[in-house]
Amino acid sequence: MGRWLLWVAALVFLMVVVGGITRLTESGLSMVDWRPVTGILPPLNEQEWQAAFDQYKASPEYRINNRGMSLAQFKGIFWWEYGHRLLGRLIGLVYALPLAIFWLRGRVPGAYKGRLLFLLLLGGAQGFLGWFMVKSGLIDHPEVSHYRLTAHLTLAFVIFSALLWTALDLLSRGRPYRDGHLRTLAKWLLALVFLQIIMGGLVAGLKAGYIFNSWPLMDGRFVPAQLVDMAPFWVNLFDNSATVQFDHRMGAYALFIFGIILLVKTYRRRVPVRLKMLAGLIFAALCAQIALGIFTLLHHVPVALGAAHQGGALVVLALAVGYLHSVRKSDGP
Repeated sequence: MGRWLLWVAALVFLMVVVGGITRLTESGLSMVDWRPVTGILPPLNEQEWQAAFDQYKASPEYRINNRGMSLAQFKGIFWWEYGHRLLGRLIGLVYALPLAIFWLRGRVPGAYKGRLLFLLLLGGAQGFLGWFMVKSGLIDHPEVSHYRLTAHLTLAFVIFSALLWTALDLLSRGRPYRDGHLRTLAKWLLALVFLQIIMGGLVAGLKAGYIFNSWPLMDGRFVPAQLVDMAPFWVNLFDNSATVQFDHRMGAYALFIFGIILLVKTYRRRVPVRLKMLAGLIFAALCAQIALGIFTLLHHVPVALGAAHQGGALVVLALAVGYLHSVRKSDGP
């Protein structure tokens, strides 16, 4: 069961990266309806392709941004969104069918039944949330709500974390290392990683990575002049592109400093080698992710770098989850 959950987590990892490519190639609004069952098949002939294209022509994205697009160009963006949705269905199948088999064979420990069912519900909710997000870009303006996009992205990371944690529960041998101080640090690290992910979602939703494409300054200043242009003040935290990018930068600096603290604290203690290795990997992954973020910004968010940066966030998250699991309080769920 633990290995099965790791495979599902790997598929979720792939799903997040493909979702990033779908967003960066502006393919997410190419499918203007949602048919969870019958929509599993793509257009199979020219007549069906033309019908799908005609539906897209009625959308605001075509009318405002892509008027005059050819059918061949439409197919190019359609396949990314279709692949993203198909992968979501595959994950549901790969999760639900083995779970049913394990359950019927009495292989699911009682303490995990509720959690595994809840994860199934979260997966279904993620599908609905994805369509809820896409729908926001099909009404008047060809832009999805950055709030809905951030919620969709964050829930994917939550599902990934829960799958990984449960897999580690099932695969772990022996007792965790008991250290309340390191456990507290690990909890703070995980909280900071999730906060940075949320801010990254807002950056993506507002397309804030396409402005201030310099580092370490923003338009020649460390603190951009547009930081508090909106009123009331708190609106800037969510709707101001300059503020959102600035916050994301500050989150990266905070994580870098916290990574150093965790590394030093871990190496100063007499802890298992695996913990020292995890602390070192966390700091290395944070450095790589920050460098990747800077290069992505400097190059105006090319698809390859943007997708890699999104995948890098999952790597950092996985290592943070692994570290916290190693210093958890008990072996139970």
